[in-house]
Amino acid sequence: MVQLGAEQYTYEIAEGWGNLPDGWKFKEVAAVGVDANDNVYAFNRGEHPMIVFDKSGNFLRSWGEGVFPRAHGITMNPDDTMFCTDDGDHTVRKCTLDGRVLFTLGISGQPAPFMSGDPFNRCTHVAVDPRNGDFYVTDGYGNARVHKYSPDGNHLFSWGESGTGPGEFNIAHNVCTDREGWVYVADRENHRVQIFDSNGKFETQWTNMARPCGLHINQETGLVYVGELGAAIGANLAATGLGPRISIYNTSGNVIARLGNQGEGFDTGKFVAPHGVCIDSRADIYVGEVSWTHTRSYSNPPDDPRTLQKLVKKG
Repeated sequence: MVQLGAEQYTYEIAEGWGNLPDGWKFKEVAAVGVDANDNVYAFNRGEHPMIVFDKSGNFLRSWGEGVFPRAHGITMNPDDTMFCTDDGDHTVRKCTLDGRVLFTLGISGQPAPFMSGDPFNRCTHVAVDPRNGDFYVTDGYGNARVHKYSPDGNHLFSWGESGTGPGEFNIAHNVCTDREGWVYVADRENHRVQIFDSNGKFETQWTNMARPCGLHINQETGLVYVGELGAAIGANLAATGLGPRISIYNTSGNVIARLGNQGEGFDTGKFVAPHGVCIDSRADIYVGEVSWTHTRSYSNPPDDPRTLQKLVKKG
């Protein structure tokens, strides 16, 4: 068995985890979520957008067919609902765990004007404030904004613009909140995570990252899991120390562990394009990788690249 990490942050790769029905493919898993029963939701860009497994990797069901043209982000709520963010559709949908849509934000297929600041132009992810149910949407590819909403979906305010300074973004790619309501934004192409209060006031930033894509906070331990995409150009894909990797931080911004970080690859123990990350009740890590998007410019990309990995925590 291949292991990553060290000491109390040692993980074993569960090779081949997740049994799809015959003939099914993910294409690629953009995001992963886990419910209170440790069922795993793989939000993917294939014909069956939401594929649900039990904790052992057995297929349970699928939903979302014909609804989600380009899966991007998934956020689990404590009330057995979830937010599904579709950057290709410019919408955020709040859904039940069996796929019933409760409400939709944004107009399906109709983006706001590019960099207008209005919701949405290729929105990326959602985070929920555990204190009151307010939620935040990163609007990252065609905008440089974070939008805040009340629990019932009323827009409260927005902040951010394009740039490299505090409170500015170069692809606001992911967002999460801790139990005290601080807002963490993965500012991907600025290679940092910015941290704000619940009013959008900049507080601090974490740097020395390699294009952070995925974010997940364990509300009990305060550990922050960051999926880093790694090098942006082909010449550096085999370099060490540039990702792709999963990094674990505490909420003070200290690096606790780095997993992977040995250059890009499909070999067991390596990553290609970590895009979404979450944990279950055991603190096992699930990683969704946009491997097809990342490798399709190669001369001979794999027909069905690995795009979902489970890392089992040891001890």
